[in-house]
Amino acid sequence: MARIVVIGAGLGAMAAAARLAVAGHRVTVYEAGGTYGGAVRRFERDGFGFDTGPGLLHLPAVYRDLFVKTGKEPLEECVGLAQVDPASRHVFADGTRVDLPNASRAGTVSALDAALGAGAGERWGDFLVRAREAWDRTRRPLLEEPQPADPSALGREPYPALKAGLLRRPTTTLAQIGARELRDPRLAALLDSYAWSHGFDPATAPAAAAVLPYMEQTFGTWYVSGGIRALADAVYERCRKRRVEFVFDTAVDEVVEKDGRAAGVRLKGGEFVEADHVVAGAPLPALHREQVVTWERQDDRPRYPTVLTGRVTVCLALRGGREAGAVHRTVVHARGDRPTVTVLRADDPALRPDDGHESVTVTATVGLDPEDDWADIAREMVAAAEAAVPGLRERLLWQEVRTPDDTLRETGAREVPGPALGGGRGLFLPAANRSPIPGLHFAGGWSHPGGGLAHAGMSGALVAGLIVEGADFRGSR
Repeated sequence: MARIVVIGAGLGAMAAAARLAVAGHRVTVYEAGGTYGGAVRRFERDGFGFDTGPGLLHLPAVYRDLFVKTGKEPLEECVGLAQVDPASRHVFADGTRVDLPNASRAGTVSALDAALGAGAGERWGDFLVRAREAWDRTRRPLLEEPQPADPSALGREPYPALKAGLLRRPTTTLAQIGARELRDPRLAALLDSYAWSHGFDPATAPAAAAVLPYMEQTFGTWYVSGGIRALADAVYERCRKRRVEFVFDTAVDEVVEKDGRAAGVRLKGGEFVEADHVVAGAPLPALHREQVVTWERQDDRPRYPTVLTGRVTVCLALRGGREAGAVHRTVVHARGDRPTVTVLRADDPALRPDDGHESVTVTATVGLDPEDDWADIAREMVAAAEAAVPGLRERLLWQEVRTPDDTLRETGAREVPGPALGGGRGLFLPAANRSPIPGLHFAGGWSHPGGGLAHAGMSGALVAGLIVEGADFRGSR
């Protein structure tokens, strides 16, 4: 039985902790804050509840696998799961609206043809065929296997884009796919919205980001009853049942090395905690920053994604219930200087004081410009949300604004990491789960295979496999 220290209580770190405990190891989690969940937070006031991190779950199979491998109770016995249908309503800059069904390729094609004109659905469907090729080429190496020592092959573009123009230049960014292949500003905006929702700017995201809409439209969108925080509660309770020990309000200052490998951690108060393995779930820029920079210089590429975007969330408490025809998620696309916003209106009694009120969450991905005025951005977001919520201003009781500064305070970084992407010369690959220091591993959104609920859960599975099976581990099955 090995002694394992886990730094941070985010979803990826807890996923690793539960799996390692089931394998017979003694696991202790040190969390600098007062609660678990990392970016998966909840804000409550006056009987209203809001997810301030992710609001929807994709690829629930990741957490089904976690619960199957760590106990007798399956995921659905621990949380309520429901498919969101329609998956999303899109309101484009010209006022056009379209509802996209959940996990139905044919339904999506028909809806786009009806809303945007004949041929729009076919172009989107042809794009998804090419996106599937990128998915098939990258699914296992990016999601199910540890990152190889030489990841250069993952830096090659996997998306089989159509070449366009006299010079036959290949398509290298997601924005180029929209311009060259979709040939409709609304379809291009639809594609861009998937990048923004994962924290990527479509102008710089590699063409391989085409896998993002493919994943959602193929495997579906799910809601956790009571909000995504309920998933964090369930994972935490599963860890506790597996006798994982949690120590809150206790920061780790450094990973201590001895004889060339990680030998434990030093807590902020100076106490040394010995360990056979250390799993760091904290954001990489906030942990071992000096060492990370050194590693970058060794192989001349970032060991974690250079993320220049953060999330602003506005929690809206409204009088009056949801109107007939309201949908769970509406994406209101950018217009002028107004960002693309996502409006979540869960029909969930757990999130409101009674049926005469409604809680609405509005989110936007924004560039982290030091000159940004969060109050101005929040006002623009609420103005955009009026396209999704009739009579919003008249119904508004109060609002709470959450900014990247809150993200920094709660997680140690202002940025929100996105999932690993192929292509882009490897610049969109996060740090490997194995560190250059034997005995130190990385799990969670800042590590392979990247950010997001599903990817963080997969990261935890990979780290557990590497520790339990060692050099023989070839990936999740």
